[in-house]
Amino acid sequence: MNTHVEDMLSASYGIEESILEMAREVEQSIRGEFSKIEEICEFNQYKVLSAMQRSKLSDTHFSWATGYGYGDIGRSKTEEIYSYVFNTEDAIVRPNIVNGTHALSLCLFGTLRPGDEMLSCTGKPYDTLEGVIGIKETRGSLSELGVTYKQVDLLEDGNSDLEAIKAGIKENTRMAYIQRSKGYSWRKSLSIEDIRVICEAVRSVKQDIVIMVDNCYGEFLEKLEPTDVGADIMAGSLIKNPGGGLALTGGYIVGKKDLVEDISYRLTCPGIGKECGLTFGTTRTVLQGLFLAPHVVSQAIKGAIFCAKLFENLGYEVLPKPGGQRSDIIQSVMLKDESEVVSFCKGIQSAAPVDSFVSPEPWDMPGYDSKVIMAAGAFIQGSSIELSADAPIKPPYAVYFQGGLTYEHSKLGAMMACSSMLKSAANSQKK
Repeated sequence: MNTHVEDMLSASYGIEESILEMAREVEQSIRGEFSKIEEICEFNQYKVLSAMQRSKLSDTHFSWATGYGYGDIGRSKTEEIYSYVFNTEDAIVRPNIVNGTHALSLCLFGTLRPGDEMLSCTGKPYDTLEGVIGIKETRGSLSELGVTYKQVDLLEDGNSDLEAIKAGIKENTRMAYIQRSKGYSWRKSLSIEDIRVICEAVRSVKQDIVIMVDNCYGEFLEKLEPTDVGADIMAGSLIKNPGGGLALTGGYIVGKKDLVEDISYRLTCPGIGKECGLTFGTTRTVLQGLFLAPHVVSQAIKGAIFCAKLFENLGYEVLPKPGGQRSDIIQSVMLKDESEVVSFCKGIQSAAPVDSFVSPEPWDMPGYDSKVIMAAGAFIQGSSIELSADAPIKPPYAVYFQGGLTYEHSKLGAMMACSSMLKSAANSQKK
């Protein structure tokens, strides 16, 4: 950072000289990591561009359709492009998929039938899926429909228990489920190589099993995606990585054609499937966001590395480490107590372009077993590719920092979180 930038940060944001000095040291030490990220970004940028060219995308695909949506050529073109990007036979990309959990739920209900068993290879899935599966008793769950569930927990080192996975596959095991991101867990996120190894282990026992991957937060972190290494079906949210900060809402599902067809009957109804459904003029923003996504993701990863190094230098445990392998955009920081978690999130909020004046507080959020605090001042509400931070208010008091459409904004968020914690601690001491 140059002197003018530091003067701006001090005058406009009240960032202390001690933090600015730490930030200088941090940036010097992490520059070597950025070249690896930029190489992956460049590869994925050309991959996305190639998919758009291969599909002969035209500005006519950005026009509106009405009614049933039979003539929504933009919808069909978007799904064709997604299938090329993720190297699959077919895709569903729709604005009426309300979030990542909804996209995943469509895959589960579209694939599993009464008497089938779902085997989670990566322990308990993300909190909001507990009600979908029936781990938490919920009306309309898979469990209520006669689908059974079993899970294999990860080993203590965060790796998959391959032998237990193979032993857990039975005659009625229809699906092997893999969650790529850590969610609210203190573990590493799965790399593409990790996912490849799980897929090979599963296939060695049962060839016709459906391997599904929750790819939320993981798109464009590496040169390959789970569907390149054995996954049959995969889902994610458009207001995370692939939307590039421009998609207003929506989710995607990519995979084998027969599975996508079955899932489409849950999206609409049997006999109609993918053939109907308007995109309400969102095609341009969805595809422009996808075009920008590799670069935006690279910016978020750089910001995560900065955050990791800054808080590691302050003595906090971080996961991944600044130079560690990354397979999602999330940076975990282990704080000391609830007070530090709240102060961290208040700092992130104060760095936001939208609602910077709002003060986040923990609340009883549906789908979670403890209070949750969320800091996000985003142009798209709930967008995780924009700078945000959230945490369940319970031990071990880990906060999850993610996103940033630009590296500079993500870096500012980390500094503001640090500043907020220092000021809160100083005020506590005065009392």
